[in-house]
Amino acid sequence: MHNAKTEVKIAVIGKYFETGDYVLSDSYLSVIEAIKYSAYWLGKKPVLVWLNSVDFEKDPKSVKKLAGYDGMIVPGGFGTRGVEGKINAIKYAREHKIPYFGLCYGMQLMVIEYARNVLKLKDANTREVNPDAKNLIIDVMESQKEHLKNNSYGGSMRLGEYPALLAKGSVAENAYGMAKIIERHRHRYEVNPVFVPSLEKAGLVFSGKSPNGQLMEIAELPKKQHPFFLGTQFHPEFLARPLHPHKLFTAFIKACVKNQ
Repeated sequence: MHNAKTEVKIAVIGKYFETGDYVLSDSYLSVIEAIKYSAYWLGKKPVLVWLNSVDFEKDPKSVKKLAGYDGMIVPGGFGTRGVEGKINAIKYAREHKIPYFGLCYGMQLMVIEYARNVLKLKDANTREVNPDAKNLIIDVMESQKEHLKNNSYGGSMRLGEYPALLAKGSVAENAYGMAKIIERHRHRYEVNPVFVPSLEKAGLVFSGKSPNGQLMEIAELPKKQHPFFLGTQFHPEFLARPLHPHKLFTAFIKACVKNQ
């Protein structure tokens, strides 16, 4: 860690930083530590900058400041505040080839951004933000809807470890070096399978899926299109350790270094 001298500058775009005059970076502590583990493993010193997604919502043109970073991460979260700002940032990263890593909500918003701006489904959204949207790209699964009707929100979450199968030759498979993974989840919403064929036809790759093919666990763009544009429905940061950094975080940092 102390030998790491060369810096790599990462923008962490969230909405849980602000509390009065203070910055609560601990809100995303496990993500921050996972970035550090992979950066140090590669001999790099991570410089993390907290950017409030609400600012990108108030002033969409301010996303241009992302050009000054080697990569960006949108971590998990809940609710509607700051969502449009995150989508603006994701669009900028995709169009300007800035390495992007989306975690849980960050993956869902990445898929929504792609649906809006590539598939041209302008009202694409998540049920969490707008349940009345015509194109609910992110929705709850049928098996979960009964729980929500009964206000049993705890029972509607997908929690704990789940397996996923990785597409051969994908960015995800190359990072993991294996075809089957097991990762930890904590979320309620999923990519709506109704839209998967049209999203795939438009170029988005769902490189990680549940064994039955119904749940989209990883979304990415091929390396020939983007240096690193990948999101996970699960939380890889939960498995990152100081002496065993998570392979997806390491692949992301490698892309950021190359982007310098």
